Amino acid sequence: MVGATRVAPLPDHRGWETYAEPIEQDVPINRTPDFYTYPEVPLSRADPDGEFVVLGWPDGVTLRAHSLWLWENRMGGAGIDDATREGIVDPATLPAPGVLRHVRIDEVGDLRVGWDGADDSVHHSGWLRHVADGGHRPGAGIPRPRLWRTGDLAEPPTMDGPTVMTEPEALREWLATLCRFGLARLEGLSTGGEVVAEVGRRIGALRETNFGITWPVSVDVHPTSTANTALPLPPHTDLPTRETPPGFQLLHCRVNTCSGGLSHMSDGYAVVEHLRLLEPDAYDALTTLRWVFFNRSPDHDHRWSGPVIDIGGPGQPLTLRAFHPVRAFPDMDDADVPRAYAALRTFGTVAASPEFRIEYPFRPGDLVAFDNRRILHGRGAIDSRAGVRELRGAYVDHDEVHSRLRVLTRGGKQWAPSSPAR
Repeated sequence: MVGATRVAPLPDHRGWETYAEPIEQDVPINRTPDFYTYPEVPLSRADPDGEFVVLGWPDGVTLRAHSLWLWENRMGGAGIDDATREGIVDPATLPAPGVLRHVRIDEVGDLRVGWDGADDSVHHSGWLRHVADGGHRPGAGIPRPRLWRTGDLAEPPTMDGPTVMTEPEALREWLATLCRFGLARLEGLSTGGEVVAEVGRRIGALRETNFGITWPVSVDVHPTSTANTALPLPPHTDLPTRETPPGFQLLHCRVNTCSGGLSHMSDGYAVVEHLRLLEPDAYDALTTLRWVFFNRSPDHDHRWSGPVIDIGGPGQPLTLRAFHPVRAFPDMDDADVPRAYAALRTFGTVAASPEFRIEYPFRPGDLVAFDNRRILHGRGAIDSRAGVRELRGAYVDHDEVHSRLRVLTRGGKQWAPSSPAR
């Protein structure tokens, strides 16, 4: 079926956020400090509590809004610019919290705030409710990752490439699948030109690296990366030498007449969860012991120090730094080096095991996108003596994929308040 996604059924233990994205509104409407419309969700409570106002709805959901946050989000050019919907309050000019004089709920259920020395402000009940429900959070509107193994997913979820390139809803579905599983394939694309760039720019801005905006993956006489050799590649992620490795990778197959070279992919999140539960010593070493990742190139010298499983800071996505050709030096006490190597052995064994690794051919006209910080990718050895294998790649950061998915979702769904599960 054109536009249909082929994917093995999985237990639905992870899904969308509890709210749907709102839809875009026309710029002249200025009831909310963004470009969305919201249904009216009338307030039932608005009570001052020190520097805060406690807001409540009939279903029991509440929101504590600080007085200065409400001050910054006044519409009509007082705190929010009507054209850009961005804040215009200089923090140096913020008043004391006591500038708030009184609050009440108006006739349509919105919040009306009285200020000392300034006009009253009105704050839309639906907009306030979307904040209470977490609709403003970075994960809003993005499917939660669904962990998978080979028993769940035999091949990349696949959609018709020309349909995704022309129909916004097909693109939205493909990107949602990509975010959920960490990989998604397009088939039936042209094998000529810069198809990978066309797909990437349909999403957003491409991320340029020392390999260029787009780059070839083929067997080169003078390779600048092990990816451009006939050697097998173990499970890895790209560019761990960077402070922030690229988010998503796009690989487009232009021609493939070689023997061997099957593509391999493992869900790094599932591998990490396996190690956390069943190999706690290896997990501890992989998440705490640091390595220096070093780009060994005549023209570049990128370096970064971090663990193979980089948990990062609060709210940051887990990043796997697992390209072993550039993992150059232990950055740890001598006493920790033996267990660091033992953990690497365990990591590589689990990631490449039949339980976690899927294998599939790269067919001309296929484009596979995958989360470079999550999905461990690799390939078998290539027999290039009697054939040609040419791929073209590009990177698109998480920000671009998530932004495009949210914008596409605006057109099909309106935000609605979550069920009262609090």
